[in-house]
Amino acid sequence: MVDLADLAGVSEQQVRNYLAAGLLPPAGRAANNYRVLTDQHADAVRTVRALAAGHGWQRARAILTAVHGGDLAAALAQVDDSHAELARERATIAAATRAFAQVAAAPAPVLRRQARIGQVAADVGVRTPVLRLWERRGLLQPQRDRATGYRLYGPTEQRAAHLVAVLRAGGFAFAIIDAAIATMRADGGVEHALAHLARRDEQVRQLSLRRLWASAALQEYLAAYYAGT
Repeated sequence: MVDLADLAGVSEQQVRNYLAAGLLPPAGRAANNYRVLTDQHADAVRTVRALAAGHGWQRARAILTAVHGGDLAAALAQVDDSHAELARERATIAAATRAFAQVAAAPAPVLRRQARIGQVAADVGVRTPVLRLWERRGLLQPQRDRATGYRLYGPTEQRAAHLVAVLRAGGFAFAIIDAAIATMRADGGVEHALAHLARRDEQVRQLSLRRLWASAALQEYLAAYYAGT
């Protein structure tokens, strides 16, 4: 076990943990009851680390326990789901980027210190029930006047209403608008949101490469030890 741990660049305890978790193939026992670890175990450790770097530890465990349990279909389904997950995020980022670019190109809204629902509806070109619908969907968060209970829209909510109106007019689905509003609230404006999306897009690109390398490592492992499955 010491030799395998050194070869794979992990500790002996990690090797034991991997064995216990099913990340490695079962180990036989010698006459002295010591575990018998083979080249396959060393390759499996390296595959574990590659999969964890690309797909995360939870998915790496699901993939390799399925492989070693004889369920290759389940292992491949995990890999497919992982790549599809990134594809969905990349598509969402692209759609949100287009959305914010469209908002950036639109005339800037005239903002008041406080505005009533009718004023905001007129400013963004919709009827008041539409603003209430957007509020019920969680897109808008107006405050309430303590004395009258009327909705009050500060500058942030007026910007949000403008953003939703532009995106709905552009044909964007509510799922994209939800993401755009959340990004704008977290990052403080359209330009900041576009910068955030660009950073996340680069992170997704790097993660996509790591998942590709991880899947390649799995393919090599399967070709070496499970070619007939």
